[in-house]
Amino acid sequence: MLIKAAQFVTSAVTPSQYPEADFPEIAFAGRSNVGKSSLINRLLNRKKLVKTSSTPGKTRLINFFLVNGSFYFVDLPGFGYAKVSAAERKKWRPMVETYLNTRPTLQAVVLLLDIRRTPGEMEHDLIAFLSKKGIPVLPVLTKCDKFSKSRQAVQAKAICAALSIAKEIAILFSAKTGQGRDLLWERIEYLIQEFI
Repeated sequence: MLIKAAQFVTSAVTPSQYPEADFPEIAFAGRSNVGKSSLINRLLNRKKLVKTSSTPGKTRLINFFLVNGSFYFVDLPGFGYAKVSAAERKKWRPMVETYLNTRPTLQAVVLLLDIRRTPGEMEHDLIAFLSKKGIPVLPVLTKCDKFSKSRQAVQAKAICAALSIAKEIAILFSAKTGQGRDLLWERIEYLIQEFI
C-alpha cells in the first residue's frame, strides 16, 4: 500500500464524537503496552503520527486516523494493566464495546499480542465477542525482534494453540525491523478493497 496521506482526525469517547461513517475502518486492539502506536506508525511510514509511550495505558480515547482520504485506522485504548485509576479503566470497556457494537463501517480488528506473553482471558473474550458479531480478527504477534526466528515459531505456535486459532493467520510483526508489515497490509487491503 502506497501511503500518500495519513492524518489524525479526532479522539472520541461516545458515538456522537465519531467521524461520519463514510469510510471503511480497521480498528487496532490489544493489551496496554503491546505496541499499537508503534505498529500503526510503522504501517503508515510515519514516526510520530500516533504518540508512543513506554507507560502502559497512554491511549485513553478512541483515536481516528484518515489514511489516503479513503479509510480509517482506529486506535482503541489498551486493555489490562495500566497506570491509571480503576475507575478510569472501568470506563474504557463500555467505550470500546460501544464502538465495536455500533460502528457500521468497521471491517476488521487487528488484535495485537506481545509474542513474549501468553494470551489471557481478555484476548479470549475479545475474539469470542468479535466472532459472535461476525467481525474478522487479524492476530498480530508484536515485538518479534526480541526473539530469534526459531523462538518466534515456537511462541507463535503456543499462542495460536492457546487462542484456538490457525497458526497461518497469525502475523509475526516488528515495528523496529518492519517484519510482517507487507503481509499485514496485504490482509488489510483485501478487507477494504471493495471500498477504496
